[in-house]
Amino acid sequence: MSRVQLALNVSDIDEAVAFYSRLLATEPAKVRPGYANFAVADPPLKLVLIEGEGGGTLNHLGVEVETGDEVIATEARLAGEGMATTGVDDTTCCYAAKTETWVNDPDGAPWEVYVKTGDAEQMATTALPDGGTASCCTPAAIRASVAAGAAPGSASGCC
Repeated sequence: MSRVQLALNVSDIDEAVAFYSRLLATEPAKVRPGYANFAVADPPLKLVLIEGEGGGTLNHLGVEVETGDEVIATEARLAGEGMATTGVDDTTCCYAAKTETWVNDPDGAPWEVYVKTGDAEQMATTALPDGGTASCCTPAAIRASVAAGAAPGSASGCC
């Protein structure tokens, strides 16, 4: 089963979890500091909440698929149609190990196509050249990276 993913920035994770639990009539599948996600059966939706600045705004969109082969096939199809992607990368973000690719819509909204391959104890593990780590699911970084034709494993990857 594939499902659409919607990742939202929220100003208070506890308030957002309480609201979306009532709205969706389901409890979150995962809750970590500053992060929660819901796996909604009907309609098929993965709702991701990321606490931080810009509450009430879109963080990113995505399509969760069942296999890494589906990620690879989607990336090949998008690249074959001339769309700039990040390539396929194995990464850790949003407390999950994933195989993913990213692309931006014409207005710059970041979309990921991914398969979750496992759970992780940290939000992100993407290392930056200066020795720090990148923020997970930072749309501006993803947009800039895709626009610049970033290679897989760059500081853009995440959720």
